[in-house]
Amino acid sequence: MAHASWRFRVSSDTGGTFTDLVVEDDAGEVRMFKSPTVASDPAAGLLNALDLAARSYGVDRAALLASTDLMVHGTTHAINAIITGATARTAFLTTQGHPDILTLREGGRVDPFDHQTAFPAPYVPRHLTFEIPGRVNWAGEVTRPLDEARVVETIRRLADKQVEAVAVCLLWSVSNPAHEERVGALLGEHLPGVPFTLSHALNPTIREYRRASSACIDASLKPVMSAYLGGLQTRLGEAGFAGKLMVVTSQGAMVDADEVARAPIKAINSGPAMAPVAGIHYTKGVGASADVIVADTGGTTYDVSLVRAGETPYTREAWIGRAHLGHMTGFPSVDVKSVGAGGGSIAWVDEGGVLRVGPQSAGASPGPAFYGMQRTMATVSDAALVLGYLDPAFFLGGAITLDRGASVRVLTDRVAEPLGLSLEEAAAAVVDVATENMVQAIVDISVDQGLDPANAVLIGGGGAAGLNSIYIARRLGCHTLLIPELGAALSAAGGLLSEIGAEYRKATFLRSEALDAEAARALIGELRDSAAAFARSAGVATDDLSLRFSVEARYPRQAWEIQVPLRDPALSPAGLEALVRDFHDAHLRIYAVNDPDSAIEVIGLAVRVSAGARAAPLGQVRWPEAARADGQRMIYLLGEGERSATVHRFESMPREETFRGPAIVESPFTSVVLDSASAFRITRDGSLHVDLMPGVAR
Repeated sequence: MAHASWRFRVSSDTGGTFTDLVVEDDAGEVRMFKSPTVASDPAAGLLNALDLAARSYGVDRAALLASTDLMVHGTTHAINAIITGATARTAFLTTQGHPDILTLREGGRVDPFDHQTAFPAPYVPRHLTFEIPGRVNWAGEVTRPLDEARVVETIRRLADKQVEAVAVCLLWSVSNPAHEERVGALLGEHLPGVPFTLSHALNPTIREYRRASSACIDASLKPVMSAYLGGLQTRLGEAGFAGKLMVVTSQGAMVDADEVARAPIKAINSGPAMAPVAGIHYTKGVGASADVIVADTGGTTYDVSLVRAGETPYTREAWIGRAHLGHMTGFPSVDVKSVGAGGGSIAWVDEGGVLRVGPQSAGASPGPAFYGMQRTMATVSDAALVLGYLDPAFFLGGAITLDRGASVRVLTDRVAEPLGLSLEEAAAAVVDVATENMVQAIVDISVDQGLDPANAVLIGGGGAAGLNSIYIARRLGCHTLLIPELGAALSAAGGLLSEIGAEYRKATFLRSEALDAEAARALIGELRDSAAAFARSAGVATDDLSLRFSVEARYPRQAWEIQVPLRDPALSPAGLEALVRDFHDAHLRIYAVNDPDSAIEVIGLAVRVSAGARAAPLGQVRWPEAARADGQRMIYLLGEGERSATVHRFESMPREETFRGPAIVESPFTSVVLDSASAFRITRDGSLHVDLMPGVAR
């Protein structure tokens, strides 16, 4: 029962299959809940999860919400709108003579020798792309005045075409935004009520395609996300919530929901960005200098990110879809690699007789065959049930009884018979292929960052993480696997650990050997002013802010730049030397080569502002009461065959006592498979620590 005076803090993550909810109370306890996501109405899935939480505390939903001070929300609504084509009808206004920015992009191809794969269509079609007379050059000089009469004429055409949003990206607006600002003013005057995005304000980068792409994506999401977040706030308010609603951004920080409605591109990777935040929290238990791979296995996707020396790498290379075939956000975000692999991924045999797993998913509805809502699709979870990894009577703590017979039938029909395998061999093959897909995602992101995954700690998050994390870790050569106590809702847990934060940037051009320190300090002063304005809007004292400055730098005439911390924002001579040295070191780490005798060019300055960092750890998990005891179960292990495994309960295992596999460690929300060669224990903070090579020194 909840104490009458308790206050609650709630974090949610709306995934493709389940909506995860984590609730922290004044007693220092944390409780975890899962409810199927309602694809047609994501807010309904959240309200259903809140119903479960309310019943756990012995109150009704209204009472729980009335006592909730903070709700942190992670959502995939923005990315889903793009993928499903549910964004607004958007127009693109660009400089006359440059209508093909979105088509030409940056010229990259997945395979430079593949001339059969067509270039993708631009995010905004040509019939909704309009050219604006007027020109600003690289130095910010107006070489051709803005033709305002033509702009107004174009705006009238937008109204005739029933445009619902407008993106504006004019050449060199980062050097002089006057033309973009005037176009924005004319849009507000002649097309009232239609949202628009100005590229220089949203994404001040010198790269034209990235600025244009981010502006178009952002504008197209404004009507969708405004309606979604507005509706969510209204429904939560009607249900009794009077606290503050925050949304986690792609940068792993949280901002007010109204801020996301104004710039919805910030929330494209809202859900996945929370997992590495939780990863940093759990990294403290394995050493601050450790390289950590954070893998979040959901029902639909497998999201991978890194934590290096307590920091999460960021990227401006984030794509919606495959690189060069999708659309680049051009906006800084936590570097997350996502593949279509999860507990709900569908196994199928192609025309060549090759087993495939994903990227299609059965989602929450109809879900795996064992739910009983479909009889034709075999999923990874169905394979796990057949292999004995899941207890059909204890799924979600016994809330759902699984139909093992249904899983047997679809695996037999869809995999075993077409491939001429036994049932167990077919199920093992499905898990093995899914594992390989996930391993490749980890290899891609880790090698790109200059990290050897064999030397890293693997954190397994998500409800389906335990089904094959031991196989992923062995495939990578990792010595240590960590399944946090809140791992089944890792992203939602990250919401309770995230900071209030944002990033502000300025485009510039500086060379280290002839640095205009005064100009650089002036830009840094403007970034400080932006940080102070953010603090005021967020209700945070300026003294409580943490400012981390960085630069985008490259070698002279180099095609691409990298981001490097700026340890001395005053840019003293010693500070400049440190910056150059840090750049050379970072270049060597990422590309395995550098040129220490070369000068560097800085093309951008940035500040990451944050506040509200959590000092205290999350409270102890309160598990649902369930009449389950430890025991034995027959399971089928990859590479070993059938084995008798000891079944342990997460909450009943003694702390810091070592056990050996084969075993299953299960909770109402996850089931962790451990092979014969592993040793494992529950740490003092409640995490499952697995040593894959006991007795082998690292």
